[in-house]
Amino acid sequence: MHNHTASLTAGAPGASATPRFYETTEHHPQNGTLLGFWLYLMSDCLIFACLFAVHGVLGRSYAAGPSGADLFDLPLVALNTAMLLLSSITYGFAMLEMQKRNQRAVLVWLGITGLLGAAFIGLELYEFAHLLHLGATPQRSAFLSSFFTLVGTHGLHVTFGIVWLITLMFQVSRHGLGLENRRRLMCLSMFWHFLDVVWIGVFTFVYLMGVLP
Repeated sequence: MHNHTASLTAGAPGASATPRFYETTEHHPQNGTLLGFWLYLMSDCLIFACLFAVHGVLGRSYAAGPSGADLFDLPLVALNTAMLLLSSITYGFAMLEMQKRNQRAVLVWLGITGLLGAAFIGLELYEFAHLLHLGATPQRSAFLSSFFTLVGTHGLHVTFGIVWLITLMFQVSRHGLGLENRRRLMCLSMFWHFLDVVWIGVFTFVYLMGVLP
């Protein structure tokens, strides 16, 4: 009886000499999340690198069909590029407001970013529809197959980013700018800027070099 009482006393809050084995160390899951997302972006880099390499090999295989100089509307593509670059800037403004804990401003800038991203996708779909109307389908030549695959893959990523952005807007509006939402906004920021960098490569390598003789 005495030993049982002593063991209870040893575990009591007042027994400061007792080692507290139940205490746990502090974990930082946000660090693991950001590391995992960086690994995902690196894998995405490999995917786009392969698509760029394929287009580099097949970009001049026209099969007696139209070339980039015959098909590409550079002013339209430049406008589309400006939309995506501007959306990256507006997302940066959203991140600055997040640091100030200004929830309403964050939602406004995210909304503007989403609209610019939607405008980019709309112009890209218009370009695809115009090419298909001219008979420049992916089956027409290896050049068009690689073009539609590369540009379409990037467009799918932007579409996914817009869906993710809308989801985050609902989460921020309902739960505020807590630690988890700030971490999610940071991950989307890396993803959005990554797509910006990839598109600069597409604009330069596919469109600008594609109109050269």
